[in-house]
Amino acid sequence: MPGRSDAREAVLQILYEEDLNPGQAGSRDRDFFRERLEGHRELVAFAQGLLEGVRANREKLDEALSPRTRNWTLKRMAVTDRNCLRLGAFELLHTDTPGPVVVNELVEVAKRYGSEESAGFVNAILDRLRGDLDQGPVSHDSQQPVGEQ
Repeated sequence: MPGRSDAREAVLQILYEEDLNPGQAGSRDRDFFRERLEGHRELVAFAQGLLEGVRANREKLDEALSPRTRNWTLKRMAVTDRNCLRLGAFELLHTDTPGPVVVNELVEVAKRYGSEESAGFVNAILDRLRGDLDQGPVSHDSQQPVGEQ
């Protein structure tokens, strides 16, 4: 039976496709999720929520991630890594999934779909974001929580 990890992988696959083919966001997403997640309604809804959230907040997610990437721009990153980070940032910033769970899940996705370095790269950036969140509301234009600039 598929689980939330499978849902995250399915979302990553769609984000990857959209990143390579801008403007092609499809109406087939729900069908893809149903097939990939064996029709489990809760998982399909979870995946759809993550996908819609990343799409709707992509610019803000990139703003939250950029100062934490240290010498990397999002455009320079591998497509898989960039979208693992966006997905992780969305979950950290907009869901009640515990931060350590989010980081661990996206590291596992990065191991499966990225390069040898992807897991460590994704872990470092999401962990910085998570650490900043633990200290208070995140500023999108610095590496410090709001109020400590």
